[in-house]
Amino acid sequence: MTQYPKLFIFSLFLFHSFFIFAQKQNPKVRTGLEVLKASGFEKLKGKKIGLVTNATGVDNGLRSTADIFFEATKLQLVAYYAPEHGIRGDYSAGEYVEFYTDPHSKLPVYSLYGKTRKPTAEMLKGVEVLVYDIQDIGCRSYTYISTMGMIMEAAAENNIEVIILDRPNPLGGLRIEGNLTEDDCISFVSQFKIPYLYGLTCGELAVMLNEEKMLGKKCKLEVIKMEGWKRAMNFEDTGLEWIPTSPHIPHRNSAYFYPATGIIGELYLASIGVGYTLPFQTFATEWIDGQLFSEKMNALRLEGVNFRPISYKPYYSVSKDKKVQGVQIYITDFEKVRLSDLQFYLMQVAYELYPDKKIFELCEKNRWDMFDKVSGSKKIRELFSQNYRFEDIKAYWTKDEQNFKKIAKKYWLYSK
Repeated sequence: MTQYPKLFIFSLFLFHSFFIFAQKQNPKVRTGLEVLKASGFEKLKGKKIGLVTNATGVDNGLRSTADIFFEATKLQLVAYYAPEHGIRGDYSAGEYVEFYTDPHSKLPVYSLYGKTRKPTAEMLKGVEVLVYDIQDIGCRSYTYISTMGMIMEAAAENNIEVIILDRPNPLGGLRIEGNLTEDDCISFVSQFKIPYLYGLTCGELAVMLNEEKMLGKKCKLEVIKMEGWKRAMNFEDTGLEWIPTSPHIPHRNSAYFYPATGIIGELYLASIGVGYTLPFQTFATEWIDGQLFSEKMNALRLEGVNFRPISYKPYYSVSKDKKVQGVQIYITDFEKVRLSDLQFYLMQVAYELYPDKKIFELCEKNRWDMFDKVSGSKKIRELFSQNYRFEDIKAYWTKDEQNFKKIAKKYWLYSK
């Protein structure tokens, strides 16, 4: 009798362990790549393929899309096309990717982040369909969607089909934050007139860009949809493994912090954790008192977020080898937090505590241009720098969100 409860408890433990293991082995979401594989690559049979991918292009068993396509006997792979960071993820942020030959497949790798961002007719010679398979992070300034738009433009000009293998938006499909990019801020970090956080998968965005004529001539486009993805999911809900989308987005929650400090990071004045072990998760300088700063930030009672004091020495980048203090950001309620607003509140509190430290006056003026491009508007900097208060830019920062939600909803491929 005394052994029965122990055996029962042990059985429950084994069942729970198996359940957790099964969840990890069987993600809730099947990516577009998995759906394509399950079809026997039906859409690509008999076509000469150019593959646009990088290290994030993997199946649910973590096998590289680049290798899967090369090894599939039914496919005619002609060339690879590499975005920022290269197809194997071996280039750092902003580093030019050179043309090279892939050592495994011996196929050419044409750079889309070097002398040209848009594939030329020569680079597309012999290609009948361009397949795009890259995990994005749902933020306008991340360059992969710019690459996607460029290949769509080139495809339209050269009568080539485009197939997008869809993947989750790590921020979900409901979060929209920030103003639309304005004409004088169009760049590779704000290529389209969409909000800073746009609430679409890359497949949905591609359809919208095509149908709303944001790229000029429409291309022949098809999206291989995911199975099991819902709009309310963040990346942790999908059950998929996270592949670092770039060196400073190493973990599945890193994408949540990128829009919280990425804009202010362009000023190169405060450490945002890049160069330390917490990329995009901190705001710290050599002149801030971390304890006082965290108290002031928490006193704002911003929804879904908390701050703790932090002190560290960055290994590289801003304030390398120097002690900085500030705050680490903790997201306590992902549904409620306004991610992109946080950096403006950080700048506001910094000015309140240290009015002699006007951030835009302290930084190099050549950084203003990048700040404006990532913000999508010069107005954000111009209005904010008058009093360093988020309230002064809030209406402008949010003015396009509701209208964009209505437009974007027309291109939803997935339900809530």
